[in-house]
Amino acid sequence: MDAVPGVTLKTGRAEYAYQGRDDVLLATLVDGTVAAGVLTQSATRSPEVDWCRGALQADQSARALWVNAGNSNAFTGSRGAQATRGIVQLLSDGLAVGEQQIYLASTGVIGVPLPQDKANAAVQAVLGSDAEATWQSAAAAIGTTDTFSKGASRSLETTDGPITITGIAKGSGMIAPDMATMLAFVFTDAKIAQKDLQAALRVAADNSFNAITVDSDTSTSDTLLVFATQQGPSPDLAAFTDALTAVCHDLALQVVRDGEGAQKLIEVRVGGAVSDASAKTVALAIANSPLVKTAIAGEDANWGRVVMAVGKAGEPAERDKLSIAFGGIAVAQNGVCVEGYDEAPVAAHLAGSEIFLDVDLGLGAGLAVVWTCDLTHGYISINADYRS
Repeated sequence: MDAVPGVTLKTGRAEYAYQGRDDVLLATLVDGTVAAGVLTQSATRSPEVDWCRGALQADQSARALWVNAGNSNAFTGSRGAQATRGIVQLLSDGLAVGEQQIYLASTGVIGVPLPQDKANAAVQAVLGSDAEATWQSAAAAIGTTDTFSKGASRSLETTDGPITITGIAKGSGMIAPDMATMLAFVFTDAKIAQKDLQAALRVAADNSFNAITVDSDTSTSDTLLVFATQQGPSPDLAAFTDALTAVCHDLALQVVRDGEGAQKLIEVRVGGAVSDASAKTVALAIANSPLVKTAIAGEDANWGRVVMAVGKAGEPAERDKLSIAFGGIAVAQNGVCVEGYDEAPVAAHLAGSEIFLDVDLGLGAGLAVVWTCDLTHGYISINADYRS
């Protein structure tokens, strides 16, 4: 991952849930950095999400980001809010910046109050350290059930020189974002206004994190933030939006590939819908279906499960216009199985690690693409033992 001018990273250990590994991240940002974000719409969101929403509305220069792994601090009542404020106060004093210039995020077990003593000790230790972290170690520090660290970079060329965009993310389970993903943080040196950064992020989120699902569960902590340090040139907004979307798309697919117990990445493309929104609803119904996901895990070309998922989606669909293909191989057209259908090439496609499922509703021009993963015994094992 490429370094971003104006960003300094440090990691440390709070040991809320993990022993012997870094589990907190501090990113400090130069004065003048602007922030944009999209946050979970969950009604049971964490106090960190509420804090970020307030900081974004304050529209001040962003100076720091603090992230912890192992404890989501969600559904913890006044104790959770007090812990959040305590961390903010320590960071504000230690960095000599305003409280609303600080952003927070947390991930981990829900319903367990964040230990204030461990939080305070971690903040003070990181503030007192001179050791800078690499982007790889920063990505590792925010992980929970992740099996690998997630990061991506892009360089955008301008007439005044290159712009760097680098992001890190975490996520493996409880993935069905209603705004972004579990946690994702993107940094750039672009010189860009906050309103333009927010507009670009909304496009990027809708075409990446808001188009993935692992298990249909939206997290209480979903947070996607992007910080622009203003240390580089000014970009063309369309080109910048494309580059930001590319980084977010890369990170989002890494999250899906690392779905808990997952072995296969599945791309679901729905066309012929009455609208793009309708196509996306149908695509998510397919991608979230345990029957579709387990069939693909078992490499079973059971397209009847896809038919079921389309029918339950609640969107316009006509049985006799429906067509389905796996790996570009048509298995059903106009509501019936393809005559002379040979399952062997479809089975060969399903034996791979990347699966392509196409559905055409035959009703209009609406199109959507979402990404998911298969559902294996591993998902049950990981989540049955999550708090053990």
